[in-house]
Amino acid sequence: MGIPLIQQLKVGGYVVGKKLRGEKRFPLALMLEPLFQCNLACAGCGKIDYPKEILQKRMSVEDALAAVDECGAPVVTIPGGEPLIHKGLPQLVQGLLARKKFIYLCTNAILLPKHIDEYKPSPYFTWSVHLDGLQKRHDESVCMEGVFDKAVAAIKLARERGFRVTINCTLFSGENEEEVADFFDFAMKLGVEGITVSPGYQYERAPRQDVFLGRTQSKQLFRNVFKLGKQRGSRWVFNQSPLFVDFIAGNQSYQCTPWANPTYTIFGWQKPCYLLSDEGYAKSFKELMDTTPWESYGVGRNAKCDNCMAHCGFEGTAVDDAISSPLKTLRMLLRGPKVDGPMAPELPILYTRREPGGSVTTVPLSALQRGSRA
Repeated sequence: MGIPLIQQLKVGGYVVGKKLRGEKRFPLALMLEPLFQCNLACAGCGKIDYPKEILQKRMSVEDALAAVDECGAPVVTIPGGEPLIHKGLPQLVQGLLARKKFIYLCTNAILLPKHIDEYKPSPYFTWSVHLDGLQKRHDESVCMEGVFDKAVAAIKLARERGFRVTINCTLFSGENEEEVADFFDFAMKLGVEGITVSPGYQYERAPRQDVFLGRTQSKQLFRNVFKLGKQRGSRWVFNQSPLFVDFIAGNQSYQCTPWANPTYTIFGWQKPCYLLSDEGYAKSFKELMDTTPWESYGVGRNAKCDNCMAHCGFEGTAVDDAISSPLKTLRMLLRGPKVDGPMAPELPILYTRREPGGSVTTVPLSALQRGSRA
């Protein structure tokens, strides 16, 4: 597992403390999104489809740190847009380091060489570089040639300077398991500390809707990739809970816990999660936790959620299960994910669909398997 021991211990202690106090919903990682603007226009991204005046907005450092203090999560992930465009980012990172937060600065790395001297290596700070595959696949994903080579050069530079570096990788439709396995091998040779991997979520705002995997397709792809890894004797390190890795291979029937990864943006606290941008915003973290109808979201509860297996929704569930079931976690660490046999059952469909004329129809699982879950 690519998560450093100090982070495992501090986050584990934080979770145990919350459980002992009887708290059922609490944050693990704050998704702090200080801007939406980016220097790329990726096919599967739903964050850049805003008018110019919104893309030019910037969250102040003061507001960002206030949100961090209000939330209290031990981990802060800074996505975008492209965060390195934000001129106040070095000051924000310094403020987070002073608070002993574990920081994952997500970047496409195009601007990393220009700004690297504004940051210093720390066990609390990680460059999380976006790479979706080897050269051809990644450049296709980000819709621009040459980005892969720039990202790889930036990773090597950051490693030479003593920084912690991970890769964040999103897999889309049309993936070839051999190529994904080759990419994971390549990432390990680069010397990164781990890979954060997730199936692409079907953003409603994304410029293309044909790039996303269905739920069963995602599970089978990961099974095929992990099977290849075992056959090759590859030693891939993932910067995620081992039970999340088991989940994306189809071996766990997890429900989403969106409150574990709350999102703060230039609009406020996003309901219910980082991926659904049209459900409204809260003015405070307390309001987010108290007024969001959490029971209305998740697999089988909301049609928008049924195709999602993203780490920002299910990593919190996996961490909770790992702490509650240490023997299961140990078995997963020793054996790796199961890659053959039946998959864990899908969660039941609980929501209903209102038809024209007012009649209500329960959506059967078989229909979803033919559609978004296929």
